[in-house]
Amino acid sequence: MIVMYSRKDKILLLLLLHLFCSHCSSPPTRPPSCRSQGQFHLSGMHKTGDVILGGLFEINFFSVFPDLSFTSEPQHPTCHGFDVLGFRQAQTMAFAVDEINRNAELLPNVTLGYSLYDNCVKLGIGFRAALALISGQEEEIVMEDNCSGSPPVLAIVGDSSSTRCIAISTVLGLYRVPMVSAHYFATCSCLSDRQKFPSFFRTIPSDAFQVNAMIQILKHFGWTWVGLLISADDYGLHAAKSFQSDLSLSDEGCLAYLEVLPWGNEPPELRRIVDVMKASTARVVLVFAHESHMINLMEEVVRQNLTGLQWLASEAWSTAAVLQTPDLMPYLGGTLGIAIRRGEIPGLRDFLLEINPNIKHNSSSGNSMVNQFWEYTFQCRFAPPPAGWVENGGKVCSGKEDLRTVETEFLDIFNLRPEYNVYKAVYALAHALHDLLRCEPGSGSCAALETLEPWQLVYYLERVNFTTSFGDQVSFDENGDILPIYDVMNWLRLPDGRANVQNVGEVKMSAFSGEQLTLDGDKIFWNFESKKPPRSVCSENCPPGTRMVRKKGEPECCFDCIPCSEGMVNNKTNSLECFSCPEDYWSSPQRDHCVLRQTEFLSYQEPLGICLTAASLLGTFICAVVLGIFIYHRSTPIVRANNSELSFQLLLSLQLCFLCSLLFIGRPRLWTCQLRHAAFGISFVLCVSCILVKTMVVLAVFKASKPGGGASLKWFGASQQRGTVLVLTSVQAAICTAWLVTNSPAPHKNTQYHNDKIVYECVVGSTVGFSVLLGYIGLLAILSFVLAFLARNLPNNFNEAKLITFSMLIFCAVWVAFVPAYVSSPGKYADAVEVFAILASSFGLLMALFGPKCYIILLRPERNTKKALMGRSTIGTSEK
Repeated sequence: MIVMYSRKDKILLLLLLHLFCSHCSSPPTRPPSCRSQGQFHLSGMHKTGDVILGGLFEINFFSVFPDLSFTSEPQHPTCHGFDVLGFRQAQTMAFAVDEINRNAELLPNVTLGYSLYDNCVKLGIGFRAALALISGQEEEIVMEDNCSGSPPVLAIVGDSSSTRCIAISTVLGLYRVPMVSAHYFATCSCLSDRQKFPSFFRTIPSDAFQVNAMIQILKHFGWTWVGLLISADDYGLHAAKSFQSDLSLSDEGCLAYLEVLPWGNEPPELRRIVDVMKASTARVVLVFAHESHMINLMEEVVRQNLTGLQWLASEAWSTAAVLQTPDLMPYLGGTLGIAIRRGEIPGLRDFLLEINPNIKHNSSSGNSMVNQFWEYTFQCRFAPPPAGWVENGGKVCSGKEDLRTVETEFLDIFNLRPEYNVYKAVYALAHALHDLLRCEPGSGSCAALETLEPWQLVYYLERVNFTTSFGDQVSFDENGDILPIYDVMNWLRLPDGRANVQNVGEVKMSAFSGEQLTLDGDKIFWNFESKKPPRSVCSENCPPGTRMVRKKGEPECCFDCIPCSEGMVNNKTNSLECFSCPEDYWSSPQRDHCVLRQTEFLSYQEPLGICLTAASLLGTFICAVVLGIFIYHRSTPIVRANNSELSFQLLLSLQLCFLCSLLFIGRPRLWTCQLRHAAFGISFVLCVSCILVKTMVVLAVFKASKPGGGASLKWFGASQQRGTVLVLTSVQAAICTAWLVTNSPAPHKNTQYHNDKIVYECVVGSTVGFSVLLGYIGLLAILSFVLAFLARNLPNNFNEAKLITFSMLIFCAVWVAFVPAYVSSPGKYADAVEVFAILASSFGLLMALFGPKCYIILLRPERNTKKALMGRSTIGTSEK
């Protein structure tokens, strides 16, 4: 395969050659060669083999760079502060290589070697180490005629941080040298960009999944108000960006604050950050930072005695033993965090116990990781020791010390997390190399052991798929990321003040069901008096029946809860709007659901309706009794006086008046609404017409008794009286017909009186029609009253004009009072007022007109004679 390099690549190659080669000579008697101008002094560990794998690990925490004078060659930086766990990771890679070499099925007839360097947790040193790995550390490089040959290393395992991985992979990616990171801090989601980092892989999940895992935990416990602390590097900054983006998309919470932790111990800045945490109402604090940042922060937290917080730890410090001290456990107890998947590596402990120092190397030269480990573990120095070491009581290392006699976390293999990822990284490279060497022509990029190229290994790394002895499947997606899985850790505070970091669940990505969070809630230790998860919300959930109103200028999680208006409901929590109830429904008192409105009308079942119905039937019954009495005594003078036929018609019309009141009781319907006022209007006109005719007859008889007045009686015969009643009643019938045809009354659901009730009522339709109907009755009633009033003093012993006057006075008084009472009465009470007016006026007419006559007929029959009726007067009466 021909590799084409760009202008930028060629310039970079020339720079690298200038760094590592002092000159190239090509005498005819020897092949061309390059001599290195110098070498980096790096602490390392090496093993020869057919194929060399490189490794970059944190072996020392701190480094010292000499001052640059620019007048002489600068001295090399020195590293100190031995990291036992970093060294164990390097030894895990050595163990994996040794195990693969003993495996007859994986890479048969191929011996793997390694070249491991210490990056001293510095970008400059890590970058130098990476360049040394891919360029070689030989003093002189003899080049073949065709400029071909095996590369110094085929791939690199490491580095341990996102920042160093970004810098190193940018260069390695130009030549497709594969780099597989396995450490806590190489999780930046930016490294998943295959355009920028085409040969970068990792066996640790990216921050994109770590952030999603954190959001899953927040969602599980209902924590919507959280503070975020990050480190001032690519790890923290990219995590914060991803967290903010995913949190807003998931709509599961808001950030109360976002603070960047300083790299060094800066008391003023740390004091300001803790003040922000103390002032915030957020009880959950999520930290994407390294354990060194947490050490500085917790010093200020302890100083200000900031308790009552629930800490969420990123993978970078979720298992950090340096923070699990009795002094910090009152503050960090109950911490929840996610950690790299724990795995088991059989045989690793025995391998670690077989480590032996190289006593031929002086550890002060900084070239032996094992020697540094030995000196750190046994607190001794290899010969020759530093000046004054022995004089001050220091021991000299013999190299025969026994690791079994010391207590060190180096041998604690029951919590292997980054080591397990290193183990998987080495095996992934081995499986990819195995597939490359055994490939068949035409099935992919093939190569012999002597002609291996790093870019060929990238092709097979992208397709590697195997299962570890622990049962985990290892494969990379299109971005070079492994199938993610995390353990959920919880810091259990022990009675003696120490901590026990326990596994309480896991978060993993499934190809079928997506992200899955599994928690054992009974095992989680909560560092609160309630022993329950804390509440961390800016505003409590809005209950059903209310709606959310955002607080201006504050995050979305901060809101007020406003009750829904009447007639509107909301049956969900934290809803932004309320919904109107259907027409026949109304909101419940809690405004959380719609209920059927109560209906109200003048019912036969309620006490008022029962009383009015009874009064109506009673009036009808009395009319019937009076009618029976009049029929039975129809031949008596008092019945025959003043046209007994009109009396019968009047009693029948009064019965109709009593009965028509029943139409106003019960649920209004179209036919009852139309019939009630028509029946009412016609019945009362019939009744008043009879009274009016009676009054006119009385006046005519009185006028006929005077000289020359006899002619007036011919206009008030029986037929004329019937005709007058019929004509007057027909006028009202015409009014009712016109009203019903043009704009008739109709049933109506009225919700104006009570929002939670439907008042069924009959609207009159045409107000003019209703007014004309009442006005016509009133006109006849007033005319009857005036005529009766004029005839009140007629000289009769039994002057019916007085009775008519009194009855019309009652009638007019009732209906005058009816109008304002009817207008001001709501709903069914308007119907009750109208029924009461009908019954009152009907009873008034019945009692005033027929009461005295029934009294005479039944109780004073001696007065029921013509002589008694006429008294001393000789005025005649018209008899039928």
